[in-house]
Amino acid sequence: MLKARKYREFAEAKRSFRSATRRPPSPFAPPPSADFVFDSRPRAPHAETGLMDAYSEAVTGVVEAIAPAVVRVHPLRNGYGPDGVGSGFIVSTEGLILTNCHVVRGSSEVEIVTHDGGSGRAKLVGEDIDTDLALLQLEHRGRLPAARLGDSKRLKPGQLIVAIGAPLGFQATVTAGVVSALGRSLRTERGRLIEDLIQTDAALNPGNSGGPLANSAGEVVGVATAIITGAPGLCFAIASNTASFVLDELKAHGRVRRGSIGVVAQQAPIPEGFALVSGLDQASGVWVAGVERVGPAAQAGVEEGDLIVSIDGRPATGLDDLLRALDHDSIGRPLELGIIRAGKRMTITVIPRERRRA
Repeated sequence: MLKARKYREFAEAKRSFRSATRRPPSPFAPPPSADFVFDSRPRAPHAETGLMDAYSEAVTGVVEAIAPAVVRVHPLRNGYGPDGVGSGFIVSTEGLILTNCHVVRGSSEVEIVTHDGGSGRAKLVGEDIDTDLALLQLEHRGRLPAARLGDSKRLKPGQLIVAIGAPLGFQATVTAGVVSALGRSLRTERGRLIEDLIQTDAALNPGNSGGPLANSAGEVVGVATAIITGAPGLCFAIASNTASFVLDELKAHGRVRRGSIGVVAQQAPIPEGFALVSGLDQASGVWVAGVERVGPAAQAGVEEGDLIVSIDGRPATGLDDLLRALDHDSIGRPLELGIIRAGKRMTITVIPRERRRA
């Protein structure tokens, strides 16, 4: 009995001690919740998950719309085996293919591998070295899936862009990124300036050249044309509005018509003092280094050593300004050249002719 009573007293004292030393609940502690126990009920997705799903759906939607029209391009030298690889895309159900000029230049024939693994030969319809675009006609049977050209003027920096091509020969490779910038300019191997290029961080590699860049609506808004070696994420594409113009010209004429006045020219500085006296708000002009004897410039009276400072009233600060003015609309149309000769300003009217093919 004594042992039992002492045991009860001991147990009661132990309970009292625990009660006295127990800490009160913190006012900052979270209230009891089912989250603290296992709950097998499905929960709503996080916002980040929803965004990723939307991004994935946008990219896959573009791929479904564009990929069937994307082809792998193998230029054939002298009818023999493939020499390099590039990309292209079908722009009409009759088998017209748009690609880069540098992909097929110098090839006698081109082998095309379509999205479904089929292959065939294609002939060159026309090319435009100045914009690095070429048009091919595929020998085929039946109608082919074609991509739709969109309006590149509606692009905005930061907009989602999807590229499809055959980098290093890996067909139907998809990369995605954004429009990094618009209105960029790069020079071709011949020194001519390609303007209105799209800059993107979508991964492009050798073999992507000629492939499409598409917007989220599944429209082609650019044609991949250049990468900067050693600068990942710095890639360029020809704007679809430029490609659309070149496409129409190549279909109709097999070339892009541009004007010429028959001069050899280069940029030259204008002495600061002379510019001030002459009222010129520019530091350079177009120096005429040579004149074709029977060309439009010679017939109009342009002489070697003249400095062209304006074209139709607009400043001419370099060769690019002259080339820009000599577009297809300039052919046969009077063009006013503001010229400095022997320290005097004059105006000469010249009528450009169509530029001869290179």
